[in-house]
Amino acid sequence: MAKNVGILAMEIYFPPTFVQQEALEAHDGASKGKYTIGLGQDCMAFCTEVEDVISMSLTAVTSLLEKYKIDPKQIGRLEVGSETVIDKSKSIKTFLMPIFEVVFSTERGNTDIEGVDSTNACYGGTAALLNCVNWVESSSWDGRYGLVVCTDSAVYAEGPARPTGGAAAIAMLIGPDAPISFESKFRGSHMSHAYDFYKPNLTSEYPVVDGRLSQTCYLMALDSCYKSFCHKYVRTEVQETVSIFLYNYGSQFSPNVASTFGYRYERLEGKQFSLSDADYFIFHSPYNKLVQKSFARLLFNDFLRNASSVDAIAKEKLGPFSTLTGDESFQSRELEKASQQASKPLYDAKVQPTTLVPKQVGNTYTASLYAAFASLIHNKHSELAGKRVVLFSYGSGLTATMFSLRLHEGRHPFSLSNISTAMNVAGKLESRHEFTPKKFVETLKLMENRYGAKDFMTSKDSSLLSPGTYYLTEVDSMYRRFYAQKDRACTACENGSATNGH
Repeated sequence: MAKNVGILAMEIYFPPTFVQQEALEAHDGASKGKYTIGLGQDCMAFCTEVEDVISMSLTAVTSLLEKYKIDPKQIGRLEVGSETVIDKSKSIKTFLMPIFEVVFSTERGNTDIEGVDSTNACYGGTAALLNCVNWVESSSWDGRYGLVVCTDSAVYAEGPARPTGGAAAIAMLIGPDAPISFESKFRGSHMSHAYDFYKPNLTSEYPVVDGRLSQTCYLMALDSCYKSFCHKYVRTEVQETVSIFLYNYGSQFSPNVASTFGYRYERLEGKQFSLSDADYFIFHSPYNKLVQKSFARLLFNDFLRNASSVDAIAKEKLGPFSTLTGDESFQSRELEKASQQASKPLYDAKVQPTTLVPKQVGNTYTASLYAAFASLIHNKHSELAGKRVVLFSYGSGLTATMFSLRLHEGRHPFSLSNISTAMNVAGKLESRHEFTPKKFVETLKLMENRYGAKDFMTSKDSSLLSPGTYYLTEVDSMYRRFYAQKDRACTACENGSATNGH
């Protein structure tokens, strides 16, 4: 059975075009700081007419395979998470298959690849990831790698939600003996029915959003997942202690040993998981202010459970709110402010290193959580060996899971240091091109008019794209999409696929 299953390698791609949130504030006539302080965002990436979720995914997957020298025949499962609807029937995964179908002109490619797309708002990427991990851990695993792609272009109609957009694709290689391994026993989920964010109008890319309800649903799901996660953590710790005891003492059981065991059992049974039991926390990031509120909410949960992680100063700040009902606590601005103040030192240490890409690129829906994880690896890769990271994934409607990862340095090429080098987050951020808010709005208007359209050619302008980047060239009269790859021998194929230059 495969051991230490998890993420072996990662690649991130986001468009080279972005708008400054501060400039967008001025353009929109918003009060100064509404987007930068109120939302906590710095910049927002967006796709121009030549990029979409398929081109971003093609770029991310091809780049990962090339950087890690992975033979496409070594991929046995490919799962895609996305909520960006390109086709109501044909999966994004199928658009990626040309990468695997033609390996060399004289050799048959790889079409024996399981998996399709997972969709539920921003949660689809996590569903895809868990599917791949479960596959490698199962009796169905055939010894090959799994590959997960999280890809979305988050765009909103003109109004208060528009600054919470973004765009990116992340590819993750899944297998055993990973530097980023899953603690599969530590997982808590929450699923329920809500109309907080949804896309019922299939003629439009824009969602219907109830902002206040969405935030409440997010925090309610966070509470529920954290409660389940903590319960499973305690139960697992106890079970493992019992197993160790029986293995060590077995038939040599005596009153003294029983007393020792009883002490350890009670101590571990009473040990509650708290913020002090993980080194970093990563949250789905629609905007950074919600991430700050979320971590503060976990501290408040620890306070209510009288967890050891809550110091005297925090207890003093949070004490006045101990009698609030759950509903009251979600609506209390005073609690929100007090809990953020109390949690700030821990936030700076355990969360802030995860916020770079989400603040610079924006809300990338299914890729958001993993863009935050990419930020942590970029910022702290040399310090992460032996650390535990807890992640919270949320998708409106609603679905949520909290899960745990253990990090190890690993061995080249599957090492934390090489993952950081290969992603080159700093280089990609520095090489971007800033657009004015006016140009950004014009671009979104063009994309709005083209959504669901057919029989058009794009400008094919790839001047802002890096070599090797895929881009959209045409949608024909039968809605078939054609892509090319910059600076490589590449011709568009029929049926919506693209050759990849191999």
